[in-house]
Amino acid sequence: DMATNGQEFQQIIYEEPAPKVARIVMNRPGRANAQGITMTYELDEAFKRACHDDNINVIILAGAGDHWNAGHDLSGEDGPMPAPEQVVGLWGEYDGKGWEGYYSREREIYLEISERWRNAPKPVIAEIQGSVISGGIILAWMCDLIVCSEDARFRDPTAVEMGICGVELWQHPYEMSARQAKEWLMTGGWMSAQDAKDRGMVNHVVPLEQLSAKALDMAKTIAANNKFTMKMVKQAVNFAQDQMGRKASVDFGFHLHQIGHMQAMMN
Repeated sequence: DMATNGQEFQQIIYEEPAPKVARIVMNRPGRANAQGITMTYELDEAFKRACHDDNINVIILAGAGDHWNAGHDLSGEDGPMPAPEQVVGLWGEYDGKGWEGYYSREREIYLEISERWRNAPKPVIAEIQGSVISGGIILAWMCDLIVCSEDARFRDPTAVEMGICGVELWQHPYEMSARQAKEWLMTGGWMSAQDAKDRGMVNHVVPLEQLSAKALDMAKTIAANNKFTMKMVKQAVNFAQDQMGRKASVDFGFHLHQIGHMQAMMN
């Protein structure tokens, strides 16, 4: 039984496919699950709900349709800026006027919120099929474990197409070797599921028809363990990465990303 309780969401589905497991599904298949303001804050609410539910031990992040996530929704359909009551950070200047508004927007909805999701205390498993592009990469990287289908592929074309050094959660050399990261960014090419596994970026590659079952099986295995112990394991590994400079690199990459935007605006 898939229990969907309480709160209604517009662009995601929150379900509990097994005891102690929450499954959050990005649900804009017609837009390849592109992430706009509405989805951002619905994801934030869903992660908060799962983390605060003492009956949930593990979270799966999935995507409806053929493609897991095509990146940031640039259409602006649900507005370029979050409403004041949505904002969870403290920076301010979300009026959208001038460069300060643009910086504030990206700091809130891409950098700070993604970091908070990465540090969600419960294990998060990404269940990935199809294409993952640009901003979708952020959503994959904030997950602890990644299982993907054989047709999954990853691309960060921001350098070759937008004149910026990579997506806002800039942890490329922590997901693969430095040389692999340079080649991937400098060519703007696709990384196959098998390449991603060979580089250590994903845990498992399975046939598409086995994807959901594999993710759920992993979730059930982890959910059977002591919840507090799993939280400590996650904290320990995340701390180790940050001691290796990940957080400082993310912040530096984010600000270089903003310089790229400024350069593009000036030209």
